[in-house]
Amino acid sequence: MRIGLLIRLIVLVVLLVFLIHPDTFAGFFALFAKAGQPPIYNQGSLLDITLNHLAIVLTATVASTIIAVGLAILVTRPFGAEFLPLSRSLANVGQTFPPVAVLALAVPVLGFGTAPTLVALFLYGLLPIFENTLTGLTNLPPAVTDAAKGVGMTGWQRLLKVELPLALPVILSGIRLSTVISLATATIGSTVAARTLGEVIIAGLTANNTAFVLQGGLIVGVLAVLIYDALSALERFLMARTGQLGRAAA
Repeated sequence: MRIGLLIRLIVLVVLLVFLIHPDTFAGFFALFAKAGQPPIYNQGSLLDITLNHLAIVLTATVASTIIAVGLAILVTRPFGAEFLPLSRSLANVGQTFPPVAVLALAVPVLGFGTAPTLVALFLYGLLPIFENTLTGLTNLPPAVTDAAKGVGMTGWQRLLKVELPLALPVILSGIRLSTVISLATATIGSTVAARTLGEVIIAGLTANNTAFVLQGGLIVGVLAVLIYDALSALERFLMARTGQLGRAAA
Protein backbone atom coordinates (compact mmCIF):
# COMPACT_ATOMS: atom_id res chain seq x y z
CA MET A 1 0.00 0.00 0.00
CA ARG A 2 2.74 2.45 0.99
CA ILE A 3 4.82 1.57 -2.07
CA GLY A 4 1.80 2.13 -4.32
CA LEU A 5 1.11 5.50 -2.70
CA LEU A 6 4.76 6.49 -3.06
CA ILE A 7 4.72 5.60 -6.75
CA ARG A 8 1.57 7.68 -7.28
CA LEU A 9 3.12 10.65 -5.48
CA ILE A 10 6.25 10.41 -7.62
CA VAL A 11 4.14 10.25 -10.79
CA LEU A 12 2.14 13.28 -9.64
CA VAL A 13 5.31 15.27 -8.92
CA VAL A 14 6.80 14.36 -12.30
CA LEU A 15 3.58 15.41 -14.02
CA LEU A 16 3.53 18.76 -12.19
CA VAL A 17 7.18 19.41 -13.05
CA PHE A 18 6.47 18.60 -16.69
CA LEU A 19 3.45 20.92 -16.82
CA ILE A 20 5.27 23.80 -15.11
CA HIS A 21 8.72 23.33 -16.71
CA PRO A 22 8.15 21.18 -19.83
CA ASP A 23 11.54 22.11 -21.32
CA THR A 24 13.12 19.96 -18.60
CA PHE A 25 11.92 16.93 -20.58
CA ALA A 26 12.92 18.25 -24.01
CA GLY A 27 15.72 15.70 -24.32
CA PHE A 28 13.34 12.78 -23.81
CA PHE A 29 10.64 13.98 -26.20
CA ALA A 30 13.26 14.90 -28.82
CA LEU A 31 13.56 11.15 -29.37
CA PHE A 32 10.04 11.20 -30.83
CA ALA A 33 10.34 14.36 -32.94
CA LYS A 34 11.84 14.58 -36.40
CA ALA A 35 14.84 16.76 -37.13
CA GLY A 36 13.90 20.43 -36.96
CA GLN A 37 10.64 19.80 -35.12
CA PRO A 38 10.11 21.28 -31.62
CA PRO A 39 10.21 18.48 -29.02
CA ILE A 40 7.84 20.31 -26.61
CA TYR A 41 4.41 21.69 -27.49
CA ASN A 42 4.96 25.38 -28.21
CA GLN A 43 1.53 26.71 -29.18
CA GLY A 44 0.38 27.44 -25.64
CA SER A 45 1.04 26.66 -21.99
CA LEU A 46 0.60 22.97 -21.21
CA LEU A 47 -0.32 23.89 -17.64
CA ASP A 48 -3.08 26.29 -18.74
CA ILE A 49 -4.45 23.79 -21.26
CA THR A 50 -4.46 21.00 -18.66
CA LEU A 51 -6.22 23.17 -16.07
CA ASN A 52 -8.83 24.18 -18.65
CA HIS A 53 -9.30 20.53 -19.63
CA LEU A 54 -9.85 19.59 -15.97
CA ALA A 55 -12.24 22.51 -15.45
CA ILE A 56 -14.40 21.37 -18.38
CA VAL A 57 -14.47 17.79 -17.08
CA LEU A 58 -15.26 18.93 -13.52
CA THR A 59 -18.10 21.20 -14.66
CA ALA A 60 -19.67 18.50 -16.83
CA THR A 61 -19.31 15.84 -14.11
CA VAL A 62 -20.88 18.04 -11.43
CA ALA A 63 -23.82 18.79 -13.74
CA SER A 64 -24.22 15.09 -14.62
CA THR A 65 -24.06 14.16 -10.94
CA ILE A 66 -26.75 16.65 -9.90
CA ILE A 67 -29.17 15.55 -12.62
CA ALA A 68 -28.44 11.80 -12.42
CA VAL A 69 -28.63 11.62 -8.62
CA GLY A 70 -31.76 13.76 -8.66
CA LEU A 71 -33.44 11.45 -11.18
CA ALA A 72 -32.43 8.35 -9.21
CA ILE A 73 -33.87 9.82 -6.01
CA LEU A 74 -37.08 10.72 -7.84
CA VAL A 75 -37.67 7.25 -9.28
CA THR A 76 -36.93 5.51 -5.96
CA ARG A 77 -39.67 7.49 -4.19
CA PRO A 78 -43.24 6.12 -4.31
CA PHE A 79 -44.49 9.21 -6.17
CA GLY A 80 -41.82 8.93 -8.87
CA ALA A 81 -41.54 5.19 -9.49
CA GLU A 82 -43.56 5.44 -12.70
CA PHE A 83 -40.86 7.66 -14.21
CA LEU A 84 -38.15 4.97 -13.95
CA PRO A 85 -38.43 3.73 -17.58
CA LEU A 86 -38.36 7.32 -18.89
CA SER A 87 -35.41 8.31 -16.71
CA ARG A 88 -33.46 5.21 -17.70
CA SER A 89 -34.17 5.89 -21.39
CA LEU A 90 -32.92 9.47 -21.06
CA ALA A 91 -29.71 8.31 -19.37
CA ASN A 92 -29.19 5.62 -22.01
CA VAL A 93 -29.62 8.09 -24.86
CA GLY A 94 -26.82 10.21 -23.42
CA GLN A 95 -24.47 7.21 -23.35
CA THR A 96 -25.39 5.72 -26.73
CA PHE A 97 -25.43 8.95 -28.73
CA PRO A 98 -21.84 9.53 -29.96
CA PRO A 99 -20.20 12.64 -28.46
CA VAL A 100 -19.04 13.66 -31.93
CA ALA A 101 -22.66 13.70 -33.07
CA VAL A 102 -23.64 15.78 -30.03
CA LEU A 103 -20.91 18.27 -30.92
CA ALA A 104 -22.12 18.44 -34.52
CA LEU A 105 -25.68 19.16 -33.38
CA ALA A 106 -24.70 21.57 -30.60
CA VAL A 107 -22.32 23.79 -32.58
CA PRO A 108 -25.03 25.41 -34.77
CA VAL A 109 -26.97 26.28 -31.62
CA LEU A 110 -24.22 27.10 -29.12
CA GLY A 111 -21.37 28.05 -31.44
CA PHE A 112 -17.78 26.87 -31.29
CA GLY A 113 -15.90 26.62 -28.01
CA THR A 114 -16.45 25.06 -24.62
CA ALA A 115 -20.27 24.96 -24.53
CA PRO A 116 -20.79 22.10 -27.05
CA THR A 117 -18.13 20.06 -25.28
CA LEU A 118 -19.84 20.54 -21.93
CA VAL A 119 -23.15 19.34 -23.41
CA ALA A 120 -21.52 16.24 -24.90
CA LEU A 121 -19.70 15.33 -21.67
CA PHE A 122 -22.77 16.04 -19.56
CA LEU A 123 -24.93 13.64 -21.60
CA TYR A 124 -22.18 11.02 -21.77
CA GLY A 125 -21.71 11.05 -18.00
CA LEU A 126 -25.35 10.59 -16.97
CA LEU A 127 -25.75 6.82 -17.31
CA PRO A 128 -23.03 5.46 -14.97
CA ILE A 129 -23.95 7.91 -12.20
CA PHE A 130 -27.70 7.30 -12.60
CA GLU A 131 -27.40 3.50 -12.61
CA ASN A 132 -25.02 3.42 -9.65
CA THR A 133 -27.19 5.78 -7.63
CA LEU A 134 -30.21 3.64 -8.46
CA THR A 135 -28.33 0.52 -7.36
CA GLY A 136 -27.14 2.15 -4.15
CA LEU A 137 -30.60 3.38 -3.16
CA THR A 138 -32.43 0.15 -3.98
CA ASN A 139 -29.99 -2.25 -2.30
CA LEU A 140 -29.84 -0.81 1.19
CA PRO A 141 -29.85 -3.21 4.17
CA PRO A 142 -33.54 -3.73 5.09
CA ALA A 143 -32.68 -3.79 8.79
CA VAL A 144 -31.25 -0.27 8.59
CA THR A 145 -34.16 1.22 6.68
CA ASP A 146 -36.66 -0.52 8.96
CA ALA A 147 -34.87 0.85 12.00
CA ALA A 148 -35.01 4.36 10.53
CA LYS A 149 -38.74 4.00 10.02
CA GLY A 150 -39.08 2.59 13.52
CA VAL A 151 -37.59 5.64 15.18
CA GLY A 152 -40.08 7.86 13.36
CA MET A 153 -37.91 9.37 10.63
CA THR A 154 -39.79 11.00 7.76
CA GLY A 155 -39.09 9.99 4.17
CA TRP A 156 -36.76 12.95 3.58
CA GLN A 157 -34.96 12.36 6.87
CA ARG A 158 -34.35 8.73 5.91
CA LEU A 159 -33.08 9.85 2.50
CA LEU A 160 -30.66 12.46 3.82
CA LYS A 161 -29.48 10.77 7.02
CA VAL A 162 -29.58 7.08 6.11
CA GLU A 163 -30.07 6.22 2.43
CA LEU A 164 -27.71 8.68 0.73
CA PRO A 165 -24.84 8.20 3.24
CA LEU A 166 -25.06 4.41 2.82
CA ALA A 167 -25.37 4.65 -0.97
CA LEU A 168 -22.57 7.23 -1.28
CA PRO A 169 -19.74 4.74 -1.98
CA VAL A 170 -21.74 3.19 -4.85
CA ILE A 171 -22.67 6.65 -6.16
CA LEU A 172 -19.01 7.67 -6.00
CA SER A 173 -18.10 4.60 -8.05
CA GLY A 174 -20.39 5.88 -10.82
CA ILE A 175 -18.91 9.36 -10.56
CA ARG A 176 -15.43 7.84 -10.81
CA LEU A 177 -16.32 6.00 -14.00
CA SER A 178 -18.01 9.07 -15.47
CA THR A 179 -15.01 11.28 -14.66
CA VAL A 180 -12.48 8.96 -16.28
CA ILE A 181 -14.65 8.63 -19.39
CA SER A 182 -15.02 12.41 -19.58
CA LEU A 183 -11.26 12.97 -19.17
CA ALA A 184 -10.59 11.00 -22.33
CA THR A 185 -13.66 12.11 -24.26
CA ALA A 186 -13.00 15.82 -23.59
CA THR A 187 -10.08 15.71 -26.01
CA ILE A 188 -12.53 15.72 -28.95
CA GLY A 189 -13.71 19.13 -27.78
CA SER A 190 -10.69 20.65 -29.49
CA THR A 191 -12.30 19.81 -32.84
CA VAL A 192 -14.85 22.54 -32.07
CA ALA A 193 -12.29 24.99 -30.62
CA ALA A 194 -12.61 24.05 -26.95
CA ARG A 195 -9.30 24.43 -25.13
CA THR A 196 -8.53 20.87 -24.10
CA LEU A 197 -5.52 18.57 -24.33
CA GLY A 198 -6.94 17.43 -27.63
CA GLU A 199 -5.37 20.49 -29.24
CA VAL A 200 -1.92 19.17 -28.33
CA ILE A 201 -2.73 15.81 -29.94
CA ILE A 202 -4.32 17.43 -33.00
CA ALA A 203 -1.31 19.74 -33.43
CA GLY A 204 0.95 16.69 -33.36
CA LEU A 205 -1.14 14.82 -35.92
CA THR A 206 -1.30 17.86 -38.20
CA ALA A 207 2.45 18.47 -38.06
CA ASN A 208 3.30 14.75 -37.99
CA ASN A 209 5.07 15.38 -34.69
CA THR A 210 4.83 12.27 -32.53
CA ALA A 211 6.27 14.15 -29.54
CA PHE A 212 3.20 16.40 -29.34
CA VAL A 213 0.81 13.46 -29.66
CA LEU A 214 2.68 11.61 -26.93
CA GLN A 215 2.60 14.62 -24.60
CA GLY A 216 -1.16 15.10 -24.93
CA GLY A 217 -1.86 11.39 -24.57
CA LEU A 218 0.43 10.93 -21.57
CA ILE A 219 -1.05 13.86 -19.66
CA VAL A 220 -4.60 12.59 -20.20
CA GLY A 221 -3.60 9.02 -19.32
CA VAL A 222 -1.71 9.95 -16.15
CA LEU A 223 -4.52 12.25 -14.99
CA ALA A 224 -7.07 9.49 -15.58
CA VAL A 225 -5.07 6.96 -13.53
CA LEU A 226 -4.38 9.38 -10.66
CA ILE A 227 -7.97 10.60 -10.43
CA TYR A 228 -9.31 7.04 -10.71
CA ASP A 229 -7.04 5.89 -7.88
CA ALA A 230 -7.90 8.91 -5.70
CA LEU A 231 -11.65 8.37 -6.09
CA SER A 232 -11.20 4.62 -5.50
CA ALA A 233 -9.39 5.37 -2.23
CA LEU A 234 -12.17 7.76 -1.20
CA GLU A 235 -14.75 5.09 -2.06
CA ARG A 236 -12.96 2.51 0.13
CA PHE A 237 -12.73 5.04 2.96
CA LEU A 238 -16.47 5.72 2.81
CA MET A 239 -17.26 2.00 2.68
CA ALA A 240 -15.08 1.37 5.73
CA ARG A 241 -16.68 4.29 7.57
CA THR A 242 -20.19 2.96 6.92
CA GLY A 243 -19.21 -0.64 7.70
CA GLN A 244 -19.74 -1.81 4.11
CA LEU A 245 -16.12 -2.77 3.38
CA GLY A 246 -16.31 -5.88 5.53
CA ARG A 247 -19.59 -6.97 3.94
CA ALA A 248 -18.16 -6.43 0.44
CA ALA A 249 -15.09 -8.51 1.26
CA ALA A 250 -17.27 -11.27 2.69
